[in-house]
Amino acid sequence: MKKDYHDYNTLLLHASNDRDPLTGALSTPIYQVSTFHRDSENPSKYDYSRSANPTRDVLEDHIAHMENGIQGFAFSSGMAAISTVLLLFSPGDHLVVSKDIYGGAYRLFTQVFSQWQLEVDFVDITDTNEIKAAIKDNTKGIYFEILSNPFLKVADLKTIVDICQQNSLLSIIDNTFLPPNYCRPLEFGADIVLHSATKFLNGHSDVIAGVVAVKDVSLAKKIGFLQNALGAILGPQDSWLLIRGMKTLGIRLERQTDSASKIAPWLKSQTWVKKVYYPGLEDHPGKEILSDISTGYGPVITFHVIDDKTKGLLLGKLSLPAIAVSLGGVESILSHPATMSHAGMPNDVREAQGITDRIFRFSVGLEHPQDLINDFENTISNV
Repeated sequence: MKKDYHDYNTLLLHASNDRDPLTGALSTPIYQVSTFHRDSENPSKYDYSRSANPTRDVLEDHIAHMENGIQGFAFSSGMAAISTVLLLFSPGDHLVVSKDIYGGAYRLFTQVFSQWQLEVDFVDITDTNEIKAAIKDNTKGIYFEILSNPFLKVADLKTIVDICQQNSLLSIIDNTFLPPNYCRPLEFGADIVLHSATKFLNGHSDVIAGVVAVKDVSLAKKIGFLQNALGAILGPQDSWLLIRGMKTLGIRLERQTDSASKIAPWLKSQTWVKKVYYPGLEDHPGKEILSDISTGYGPVITFHVIDDKTKGLLLGKLSLPAIAVSLGGVESILSHPATMSHAGMPNDVREAQGITDRIFRFSVGLEHPQDLINDFENTISNV
């Protein structure tokens, strides 16, 4: 049942069973169990935790309400979520895919599902004409990120969903960079939205998880079947951690995005920075489109430094941000896409997209923005 609240933060706290019906506990119990006793007189939906687990059920209900869908699904990783969704397609089917995507997803399409004979054409997702031109008789869907990784290009969600509907294609959106308190693609007509819940949804760098939400009953049945058949489900302990993390998503994102809006223009003014990519900047080419579908620009900033000396200082001397894979935690994380998130891409493909050794992706955490700025300044002056 849809729950309407004045503020999305209220929904984040109360979207699912926030009070255990058996005990009244305000924290969902962790049903750390693999199998369940069968009572012939009082049959239950639970028999084996791969098929259903009470803790995961609360999480999946929470996901559905967050995305304004009819059903949510929790997987053991973001890649498990993507892989399961791709198994909706058959050998010989064709997908149009954004070329500016997470490197692990690129690897999955080109090195794993190519063996499945799933055909893929990579396009500039910001070019509507290129998207349309890539559609063929056997095209079955379009897969993209609204905010691309790592350059934060903005996909025109409304137009792409319209193209999908006109051509009877599934629209599949990885919305990891733009959590549902900012944008809910299902409300714009998208068919499937997914997240690496490891990132912003959890927010504490202590869970690997993926989630999917849909709004169509038949599609939900298909994904539910695949989730059970493949078994890449999220365990009860991690489900509990993800429920806990999602309750603070709104307040975390508000603070992190506010900090990013201060740090991005500061980075742009620095002589050691060649270019800054952030959709909240006035000169970002996708700002107007994003403002039409999202209530926020997110806490991720990508920037290009001028030389290898600066690159070395950032990788070796910063004290506050972790130099690490991933993003979306309460702590700031500075990533080097060429050797981290996009290492799964061949060198020529990566460089053709501009992902060079001097590109950094900065996920702004909950530290005070001035402390982060001071850390950058002290690092660069540390010659």
